Amino acid sequence: MHGGYDVSKVDPATAVEMEFVDRDGSKRTVLAPEGASVLDVAHANDIELEGACEGSLACSTCHVYVDEDTYGKLDEPTDDENDMLDLAFALKENSRLGCQVVADRKTTEKMEITLPQATRNMAVDGYVAKPH
Repeated sequence: MHGGYDVSKVDPATAVEMEFVDRDGSKRTVLAPEGASVLDVAHANDIELEGACEGSLACSTCHVYVDEDTYGKLDEPTDDENDMLDLAFALKENSRLGCQVVADRKTTEKMEITLPQATRNMAVDGYVAKPH
């Protein structure tokens, strides 16, 4: 089990469908339980989205691009998220942190999430995030 839930136990009747676009342009559709973050969904489905701070809103390594239709439905990023996004590589108008976008059938159904070409990790080599 990765990312806080077991992929094999996601109920298709209540799941949220998301499409990830990898750095090479390949697309993969996955099902996520409502309430799971994009970061958790990526980890549970072995999609390479880093998340160095383990979703504690202390880095920008889970930076993603959200399709414009979905982006307009999401709550505005918090000041803390915007502060971390300022550190992200190749920031765009539709940039969000994967740890802050949560699966919800009303707003994120069929959301397309594109991984940026690179991430910027401010931690030094050998750094291991400490649990809170």
